Amino acid sequence: MKTARAAWRRLEPVHAMIYFVPEGRRRYADLGLSGRTGYFASRSAAFGRASAELVISTFYNFNPAFVREAVDGAWDAATPQQVLDARYAAAGEALRRAGIHELPALEEVLALTRRAAEAACAQAQGRPLFAAHAALPWPEEPVLQLWHAQTLLREFRGDGHVACLLSEGVGGLEALVLHAATGEIPVDFLKASRAWPDEEWAGTEEHLRKRGLLDGDALSPEGVRLRRHIEDRTDRLALPAYAALGDADCERLAELARPFGRAVVEAGLLQFG
Repeated sequence: MKTARAAWRRLEPVHAMIYFVPEGRRRYADLGLSGRTGYFASRSAAFGRASAELVISTFYNFNPAFVREAVDGAWDAATPQQVLDARYAAAGEALRRAGIHELPALEEVLALTRRAAEAACAQAQGRPLFAAHAALPWPEEPVLQLWHAQTLLREFRGDGHVACLLSEGVGGLEALVLHAATGEIPVDFLKASRAWPDEEWAGTEEHLRKRGLLDGDALSPEGVRLRRHIEDRTDRLALPAYAALGDADCERLAELARPFGRAVVEAGLLQFG
């Protein structure tokens, strides 16, 4: 399980950069989708003309009012296919800027990652955001195939994570507050990117203190236990994809993936703003 998590984490920047790079913002803006509208439309376009309620449900931890405002009118400006085309074009441009296409292990990393992603496709039940992306055709270019494969693995894991949060009675804003309390990611980033007002954030903190999950602004021992439990269960639910590789190939992918994630980071593709 640890090796599968390492394989996913080390390659995850290859997918995640699409939410930060200027290539994406420019292409969405060309379609009339500015600001966060581009993010919500591009990630949900696999559904077709996704309603705000569908995005709120599947994205889980964003302020619903913010989502409704961002999604309103998006599909009047551009079709889902236009948005998908723009997203893939932006992903290809950004990854080539990072030099991903020149890394010597690209062919092997792609083969391993695609095997894992295709194995995940046999386990799509109960994973709506993953299933929508799994129904998209595979791109022809190797760099885009790698991005698509890692996108599938990310959404496969993400849908499982939402299931774990629901089963533990942890809502979207509660999950963000608990994450912030770990100190792993700045509170200001989570507030800004998910658009939760300070008063709602503060009210949720107080609620979690009453549940015994926070001690001040930090996780309580029970909060630490709950977070670890959710992360472990998320790892287990992601295993069907990586189990298809077997231990040796999963370790190989974890080893080979490191330079890919590093290239994305060093090229500045994960800078928020």
